[in-house]
Amino acid sequence: MAIDIKVPQLPESVADATVATWHVKPGDKVSRDQNLVDIETDKVVLEVVATDDGVMGDIIAEEGTTVGADEVIGKLEKADGSAAKAESKDDSKADKAEAKADQPAAKQASGSGEKLEVKVPQLPESVADATIATWHVKAGDAVTRDQNLVDIETDKVVLEVVAPADGVLAEIKFDEGATVGADDVIGIVEAGASAAADSSKADDAKEEATDEGDSEVAGPAVRRMLAENGLQVADVKGTGKGGRVTKEDVEKHLKDGSKKAEPAKAASAPAAVATGEREQKRVPMTRLRKTIAKRLLEAKNATAMLTTFNEVNMKPIMDLRSKYKDEFEKRHDTRLGFMGFYVKAVTEALKRFPEVNASIDGDDIVYHNYFDISIAVSTPRGLVTPVLRDTDKMSIADIENGIRDLALKGRDGKLTMEDMQGGNFTITNGGVFGSLLSTPILNPPQSAILGMHKIQDRPMAVDGKVEILPMMYLALSYDHRIIDGKESVGFLVTIKELLEDPQRLLLDI
Repeated sequence: MAIDIKVPQLPESVADATVATWHVKPGDKVSRDQNLVDIETDKVVLEVVATDDGVMGDIIAEEGTTVGADEVIGKLEKADGSAAKAESKDDSKADKAEAKADQPAAKQASGSGEKLEVKVPQLPESVADATIATWHVKAGDAVTRDQNLVDIETDKVVLEVVAPADGVLAEIKFDEGATVGADDVIGIVEAGASAAADSSKADDAKEEATDEGDSEVAGPAVRRMLAENGLQVADVKGTGKGGRVTKEDVEKHLKDGSKKAEPAKAASAPAAVATGEREQKRVPMTRLRKTIAKRLLEAKNATAMLTTFNEVNMKPIMDLRSKYKDEFEKRHDTRLGFMGFYVKAVTEALKRFPEVNASIDGDDIVYHNYFDISIAVSTPRGLVTPVLRDTDKMSIADIENGIRDLALKGRDGKLTMEDMQGGNFTITNGGVFGSLLSTPILNPPQSAILGMHKIQDRPMAVDGKVEILPMMYLALSYDHRIIDGKESVGFLVTIKELLEDPQRLLLDI
């Protein structure tokens, strides 16, 4: 039975999306919750996962294709037609088992080789220490050269530490949550060694997962569910194929855990007893979350923050985008989204109101003659604001490409300290998540931040008549110590005029 693979629902302010990357090809065997394809919008990358075990059928929309919500982009054959593959796989496993039986016992036992240190990489000068976030292997596991062993988390970025050679992870010196410094030895890899004979079953499971083209124990949706509940993959017993952890496994684990955690009822319990599940869990903040909390509190306490609002008619830009988006994509190899117009309008407004592009340093006001704009990007670890530099020298195509690259790096945890540092002004677009109106918080030492919101059809009075127009609220939060009301309102009105009449961007008026 064929199952349609569809584009998920898109935010109302996003008209269409692009097929970014297919992670499987026709004929590949897939498991439930396995990520099949990445769908890219203006600001976020959406993962489309398999709804059931089966075999990948036809791919209807190739990479780079523009698609809309609920559009069918591929077919999944539900478990049928895979018997031949399963039979072939069983034969392959039998051959491997026979070959292993013929091997000398000495080769299956732990070998001895050169012991190599696994060290914390060099940290940026502004970072004093780091935290062991996640060990992806445990002591005694076989590892391969360049395999990611552990994630080291700093205030802003996550650093991957890889295996220096093939062998076995002989020792873990620092557990998850430990604070470490640059060049600290956190583990030992014994080069050339092989896993112990008693782990042969685990090796068989790993080889089976490799044969199926998916070495992950849990898909993206399951990993998100585990993270939300403060669990690791190893905490849950997987019942899926090859030991994979499914959503049902996580739900069962949570249900069983809540039953065990339920306190024993006292003999003299009061008559009124709370019903239903009542539980608490305590999860330590990540370094990124602690940094976000600290900076937000500083922004509220150390600035005279005020927010002013306006609204903009998005119809002119939507019409322009609809007319030229196909030709634009062919010419520049990138989609024409709304963020390119937002950044262009903000850059022009910053030129006219230099106070908004300035910052306070002690008793001095620092004016910047360059335009570096921070773009708020949602990542699995939280909201971060990587910087798009020299936007006054960029075309709309350059801006769209730059934002896409930052969003992909944020999704994959590849943002560097250089990507995060600097920035004179921030743009955040809560509209992609459905926000109608908000008061964004400043990103110190910047003096202002612009919030874009959901585009919604509303009745508006135009030349004495009521028309239904796609309207969007704008919110500018600013530091009143450096920016007066006149400048803040003038800045926001300038952005409104540029967006409602995009030709002004070309004519510089």
